Amino acid sequence: MAILAEFAPLLPWPGDGRRITALLALHTMSTTLDIVRIPVLSDNYVWLMREPQSGAVGVVDPAVAGPILAEAEKRRWKITHILNTHHHGDHVGGNLEIKKATGCTIVGPRQDRARIPGIDVEVDDGDRYRFGEAEAEIFFVPGHTSGHIAYAFREQKALFCGDTLFALGCGRMFEGTPQQFWTSLSRLRALPDDMRVYCAHEYTQSNARFAVTVERDNRKLIERSAAIDAARAKGEATVPSLLGEEKATNPFLRADVPAVQAAVGMAGGDPVAVFAEVRQRKDTFR
Repeated sequence: MAILAEFAPLLPWPGDGRRITALLALHTMSTTLDIVRIPVLSDNYVWLMREPQSGAVGVVDPAVAGPILAEAEKRRWKITHILNTHHHGDHVGGNLEIKKATGCTIVGPRQDRARIPGIDVEVDDGDRYRFGEAEAEIFFVPGHTSGHIAYAFREQKALFCGDTLFALGCGRMFEGTPQQFWTSLSRLRALPDDMRVYCAHEYTQSNARFAVTVERDNRKLIERSAAIDAARAKGEATVPSLLGEEKATNPFLRADVPAVQAAVGMAGGDPVAVFAEVRQRKDTFR
């Protein structure tokens, strides 16, 4: 399976007209994260990252072990951590094999500890987890599952959100409630626009097809959808995205926006109810 290098195209911001290619080494005054996207299974992305000052190497949500171990060996990176966002098999399936091969520390949600294979360190909402010289703020974001968390590296502008937030979408609501899920998404939405969203699946094109049925007059969404179609036609990834893009175009972050409320026949409605309606429509969208 081909492994994508750490150079990855960012889709143009609607109306910008430029194509930006950025190294996913996110520089700050203190340290960086070198982030590599590894596509596995049919549509999963596993994120392999290195904090260069300490040499710490983390794997976010390893669905499988083989391609991740191979990529780390190719780069001569020694895996020291696994960061899990939730318990689904396509996010923890590689935990034990990678831990056996490397002796790494597995970090995961305290409220889901019984379902995280090999967990060593339990984290919860508001915790700060030190990854080498970088620090992740932990967000408890139930909705997709009851124990889901996200890791926000504020200085490095990197958000690892698992299946809570996707490019132009959000995860299915398997275990949570609409109130929980909307609260979770609202908390992530409050992060800065220049955070990059490292979600776990390449669902963006299908998400865009749905999103334009909700906001037919959102110019930024229409332009973004066209850029996504062009990227996918060339076999390019659409993840990570920028959180600012999501705020402007992702209907699941916009349940309190009048245009979205009107589009689903709930003008002035409770955002939780509007979110639930949009989620239900997506569940049956083909």
